[in-house]
Amino acid sequence: MSGKIVIVTGANSGMGLASTIELARLGAHVIMLCRNQARGETALEQARKESGSTDIELMNCDLGSLASIRSFAVAFKEKYGSLDVLLNNAGVVTVKRETTADGFEAMMGVNHLGHFLLTHELLELLFHARQGRIVNLSSGAHKVGRIYFEDPQLTRRFNVAKGYAQSKLANILFTKELATRLNNSPVTVNAVHPGAVRTSLGVDRKSGFGKNVYRLLSPFFQTPLEGARTAIYLASSPEVETVTGEYYIKCKPAKTSARAADPQLAKRLWLWSEEQVGL
Repeated sequence: MSGKIVIVTGANSGMGLASTIELARLGAHVIMLCRNQARGETALEQARKESGSTDIELMNCDLGSLASIRSFAVAFKEKYGSLDVLLNNAGVVTVKRETTADGFEAMMGVNHLGHFLLTHELLELLFHARQGRIVNLSSGAHKVGRIYFEDPQLTRRFNVAKGYAQSKLANILFTKELATRLNNSPVTVNAVHPGAVRTSLGVDRKSGFGKNVYRLLSPFFQTPLEGARTAIYLASSPEVETVTGEYYIKCKPAKTSARAADPQLAKRLWLWSEEQVGL
């Protein structure tokens, strides 16, 4: 990865931090995209120390704010002329219904729409790389998901499982449709199911809600690095240089649900997403 420029979203903890460290060890220049400056600076220090690389930097972006995403894209383009890898790793789980700065249900807003806009804003720079790669973190939870077009922001009958599964299905549908649109181009896009990983996803930072469950189950989970292995593989391996539109588990292509493989559903979600983020 020497000389390659990589963006990792949600890089201040968990799989995002693990991916940052490993990709920096492989020689990449890694931009850690974080919402919180203080947490980002702590993670940056850890990443530099553990990777042995000083070729890591921190930039701010709140994926729950369309204005923040656009502002980051402008700042990044002023500094860089190309981008080799966009690792869309960040994700949220909210037990109660929360909304983003733009009024989207938080899981759909951050996990899907935020990354949808970010990818669109950076696509031109991925084309400037020799072989641009986009890696989207999804989940096996997509298999029980559906897109609730009649109420996509889940204003009625919200529950966390329903919201999370919808957002993770959206990640794969976005991957499939983008791969179709980028067909015969030098830019690839693939999705990943990392498995059950020992991260703080689902733990409320303010109230601490979920910590006891996390402690109870964590011995059965993978470490963040183990969970990040497939994303790192898709971001760096020459073996997958021409592979696109796939869903990977443990560094191998895997089957998705029938909904996730529906091209008409993917197109419908794409058009809805464009409308939501103002493209």
